Amino acid sequence: TTNFDRIFHVAAKRTGQAFQAYAAPMLPIPKNSRWDGLVYLHGLLPEKSDDTALNRLVVTSGDFGLAYLTERWAARFVSELFRNYVVCFVGYSINDPVLRYMMDALAADRMLGEVTPQAWALGDCEPGQEQRKTIEWEAKGVTPILYTVPAGTYDHSALHQTLHAWADTYRDGVQGKEAIVVKHALARPQDSTRQDDFVGRMLWAVSDKSGLPAKRFADLNPAPPLDWLLEAFSDERFQYSDLPRFHVPPHVEVDTKLRFSLIRRPAPYDRAPPMLLASGGVSGSQWDDVMFHLARWLVRHLDDPRLIIWIAERGGQMHDRWPWLIEHELDRFAVLERDGKTSERDEILLHAPKAIPGPLMRTLWCLLLSGRVKSPWRDPDLYRWQGRLKREGLTTTLRLELRELLAPKVVLKKPFRWSDDDSSSTDEPSRIKQLVDWELVLAADHVHSTLRDLADEPWKSALPHLLEDFQQLLRDALDLLRELGEADDRSDRSYWDLPSIMPHWQNRGFRDWVSVIELLRDAWLAVRIDDSARATRIAQAWFELPYPTFKRLALFAASHDGCIQPERWVDWLLAEGEWWLWSTDTGREVFRLFVLQGRHLAGVAQDRLEAAILAGPPREMYRDDLEAERWQDLVARSVWLHLAKLNTSGLVLGASAAARLAEISTAYPKWQLATNERDEFSHWMSGTGDPDYEDSRDVDIAPRKRQELVQWLTKPMPERRPFYEDTWCEVCRTRFFHSLSALRDLAQDDVWPAGRWREALQTWAEEGMVLRSWRYAAPLVQTMPDAVMQELAQGVTWWLQAASK
Repeated sequence: TTNFDRIFHVAAKRTGQAFQAYAAPMLPIPKNSRWDGLVYLHGLLPEKSDDTALNRLVVTSGDFGLAYLTERWAARFVSELFRNYVVCFVGYSINDPVLRYMMDALAADRMLGEVTPQAWALGDCEPGQEQRKTIEWEAKGVTPILYTVPAGTYDHSALHQTLHAWADTYRDGVQGKEAIVVKHALARPQDSTRQDDFVGRMLWAVSDKSGLPAKRFADLNPAPPLDWLLEAFSDERFQYSDLPRFHVPPHVEVDTKLRFSLIRRPAPYDRAPPMLLASGGVSGSQWDDVMFHLARWLVRHLDDPRLIIWIAERGGQMHDRWPWLIEHELDRFAVLERDGKTSERDEILLHAPKAIPGPLMRTLWCLLLSGRVKSPWRDPDLYRWQGRLKREGLTTTLRLELRELLAPKVVLKKPFRWSDDDSSSTDEPSRIKQLVDWELVLAADHVHSTLRDLADEPWKSALPHLLEDFQQLLRDALDLLRELGEADDRSDRSYWDLPSIMPHWQNRGFRDWVSVIELLRDAWLAVRIDDSARATRIAQAWFELPYPTFKRLALFAASHDGCIQPERWVDWLLAEGEWWLWSTDTGREVFRLFVLQGRHLAGVAQDRLEAAILAGPPREMYRDDLEAERWQDLVARSVWLHLAKLNTSGLVLGASAAARLAEISTAYPKWQLATNERDEFSHWMSGTGDPDYEDSRDVDIAPRKRQELVQWLTKPMPERRPFYEDTWCEVCRTRFFHSLSALRDLAQDDVWPAGRWREALQTWAEEGMVLRSWRYAAPLVQTMPDAVMQELAQGVTWWLQAASK
């Protein structure tokens, strides 16, 4: 203390505490081993009149000069004090000469290269003056801890209460920190304020090196919310001066750029990985007790997709010990479910509602634990592999490395959310895309553009030897899509991401994963040059594999002369209830097959195929709610297009088929085969620079941004024809709030596009969307004009029925 009164003696006598007093200028060395008492830096008033003791008091400017400048005994003590301790000033004003002298002494040491801890001060502040006060204190080299004193008063009760709270916490030791954890763990860290920074107190408590407060946090019931990870524990609020808190000795030079958080921080030397040239695979730091207990807490949130996304955003690679904790919990839950121990499961969910992952979340955890989630920081180099191929030719090691480079991976991202209200939806997720946004990719980046440049002799000669590898990679990619709920034996997304197996400018290369399909195609073509019999066997085997992608490859192979006999590919098309003859997934390859090989049909094979076409597509392949008129148009268009493509090949159609083709052509005189093969595709993209830009400038891909979507919806719908498709329904499904907002914007201008509303209501009636759409769209539908409502009666009724179930 720089006071020289005897108030501490009075307080000590009242509480029965004895202490050692050191009065200036006889001061101790400020070190733990040498100092245990109260230092009166500016002297102590004697109990009895004593001129010598009074002359030792530091009161006048001359006294200060003697203590800090001439004899420097006070300056030396202050220098050692700042060097060995974290100092906090209590009860000093910003212009206090005592404070100025002490900070001047500290500044002199720092100018000589001394490194000292940050100095702090509890400072009073009137409301609204916090920023100005902070600047003034920091100009003195002190970081302020401000408390409010009402204007025009001397009410320093906030200071007194703070000191009492600090004393209570310090007195209780680790238990005091645990008390802070218990008090604040269930709060939302977003609610922390500068006036009540309970997040700061929690971080201070949880980071205790004993790990006991962190253990209390992990075991607390109910489980603390995951918001602590997302908001507080991941916040990189710590800097260079905080290193000692985590037992990391700082360098002499201050690193002003250093930032770290509670769950991403420098490790002490005894837990840091060694610097080495080779290792056995473990290269991360060891956990301390704090990190271990935080990991235990997080496994109580395995059903929260935000945890998966958080891991994926940080590279998708977990610490070596964390997967063990997660797998142990997944195994425990599986045993409970298998043995029917519902009471134990209910007990777990009572304290941690997000502890037991559902089927969709289990799928995501399996992807993460198996290393299928792509890390943004691991960059396999396909260009380097390409250079080695040119230099060495195809070797076993290069072949195996290529499989690693082209291995299918999944990128996980945060799903689009319209608002915070969306998270409170009671709809049970039915698709993984409702939990996380994901994309199928390959381990290497820019595969499509890199492989496009591979046309040299080493690559061409290597292709036949890589066919089995490409086929297995494609199978792995499709199996991943199945795992994610986006593929099965009768549908996958390849026709969307790669519209044509045969090279075509509609293949835009937007998705790298389809490069594996193109590589398999090119490898097959290379095999066919050298061994046509083997190529035929491969194509026949393709059709027996699951997934439409392999069916498309088989049909592509059949479109080549002399590869597959017509009787065989007719059997393919008529298998499974003629599914592949009419499926959208295989449409492009079926039409190419008709055009290129239809002329070789004859006899029974031709009769069987024509009969199937004349019967039209099976009704079960299409939505139940199609209007009768639209269904008739769809059947007529489908039959006409298939017969017209066969006729184009040069095949002489049978009498019934020829008559039906003529009948439909007469009924629909505007129907003509596209000169650019557009009618063979399930969807079509066209824009400036494309071959058909002058012929057709309409784009069938609906915009995904709200304002662009409004403009797109105002355009009249094209003439209703069965094979016209756009992505409006997909936008309604995946961008619900964007589609609804666009329709609301139009409704405010009294524009109600009936066709678009009909498709939107049909989509919103689907399982998993109906409750959300009813909640947000019903008020707008209620304002719909009577004429529009009457026109949409069937769609509105269907939607109402779905919502009422």
